[in-house]
Amino acid sequence: MLKHELARPLELFRPGIIDDLMRPWNEIMGNGNWLSEFRASVPAVNIEEQDDNYLLTLAAPGMKKDDFRIDIEADQLTISSEKESEKEERGKRFRRKEYAYSSFSRSFTIPAEVQAEKIDAHYADGILSLKMPKKEQARKQQTSRIVQVN
Repeated sequence: MLKHELARPLELFRPGIIDDLMRPWNEIMGNGNWLSEFRASVPAVNIEEQDDNYLLTLAAPGMKKDDFRIDIEADQLTISSEKESEKEERGKRFRRKEYAYSSFSRSFTIPAEVQAEKIDAHYADGILSLKMPKKEQARKQQTSRIVQVN
């Protein structure tokens, strides 16, 4: 009998009741979507070796090309961004003002065969692309051949 009595209060916390209790708060705060602006994340990166260069692509949707900073120091390439935003909503009986700050930094070691002074960056459709051309020696060394199995 004791187990049954303890279980009854827990029935009050089924998802439907919690959703009903939180509904006014969610309506005021925009169903929790405002939290997505505050989430810290590190953009995904792909690095592809091609015949004449390396291609580094970084997924960063919703940004502008001016939001990025790309630094090269010795053999380190660092891509970073800091972004602040402010959002204000007004209604008859409320005023809500939110601030968001997001940043990331990714560093990579540049291979010795890359011409660091000729690295080129381009941002389009949410993708930052860095083309890192190989030195002439590195291009010539990549000759294809067939190896015989003995």
